[in-house]
Parts: sequence; structure tokens; C-alpha cells
Amino acid sequence: MYDVKNLYGWTGLLCSSICRAVRAASHVRRWSALAAALGALIAVPAQAGELSLLINGKALHLDDSSGVDFNEENWGAGLQYDFTAENRKWVPFLSASGFKDSNNNPSYYAGGGTMRRFYVGEKKDSNSLYVGAGVVAFLMVRKGFENGDPFPGVLPVATIGNERFGLNVSYIPKVDPKMVPIIFFQLRVGL
Repeated sequence: MYDVKNLYGWTGLLCSSICRAVRAASHVRRWSALAAALGALIAVPAQAGELSLLINGKALHLDDSSGVDFNEENWGAGLQYDFTAENRKWVPFLSASGFKDSNNNPSYYAGGGTMRRFYVGEKKDSNSLYVGAGVVAFLMVRKGFENGDPFPGVLPVATIGNERFGLNVSYIPKVDPKMVPIIFFQLRVGL
């Protein structure tokens, strides 16, 4: 005959072990996905690249019905590296940044993506104006979200500018009952 107390003890231990393994696997999957994405971007043959300083500064919260007074001055800084080559329409990039989030807490992300550039007129030099649209995948760390653990995300991104200056714009949909949709702005300054 089985001892019921012992059975429950072993069941609890087994469930606890499985839960820890699932959480650990979740972190491994997150980091593996980001590593694979960054590896794919780095493997893209590039003739030259553009390194830019990112200056975070503004977030527009699109739904103020929540009754919460969100911080819209999201100051912070980061870097963006665009892989470029002659006659390339899709431009892969890597970026990392830190800023004060909507709840006045520090937030940090690192990731990469690709953007389709459309030049206004002919591309003549580094002053040629373009608009771009694409996607960015990233890992982010935020206080008060996911227990402070890194979490993955994928967002649409757009840009307007030239190789020296630009404005990056991201749309962040409502992702949690506490959040509202956001449009996030970054100034990009070529280094």
C-alpha cells in the first residue's frame, strides 16, 4: 500500500521540478531566439555600415481612458548599427538602448531587424532623404513586468531621414491589461 502523504510529497516535488524546468527552458528559448536572429543579421554580407546614436525622448499614449498619468518623456540613449551595401533595398540593423519608461522605471532592450528603404528622388549621397518601414525583434528588461526577467518582443518600426539624421518611430500595441497603445519616438544621429 502507498503512503498518501509520501505520494503527495513526491507529486509536489515532481510538479515543482517540472515548473522550474519549464521556466528555465523558457529563458533558454528566449535567449536562443535572440541569438539566432542576431546571428542571421550579422551573417548578412555588408560593404559598409552606419553607426548611430539613438536619443529616446517621447512616447505618445493613445488611450487616456485608463485614468493613469503615464510618463511621456522617455529620455534615454542607445546605439543602432545599420548594415548597408550598394543597391540594397532591405537594410538589416542592430540596436540597443535604455530609457525611462511610461512608469518612470528604467527599461533596456537589445535586438535587431530589417527595414525597407524608399528614397525620395534618386539616391545621390549621404544627404539623400529616405523613408523606411520594417520590423524589429528584441529582448527587453522592465521593472514590474515579467518579474524583471528578459522578455521577447516584435514590433513594427518606421524611419524618415538620411544617413546622418533620422527619426525612428515604433508602434507598441496594448499588451497587458495595465498598458495602453503607444507610439515611441527616437532621434537617430549618425556617428
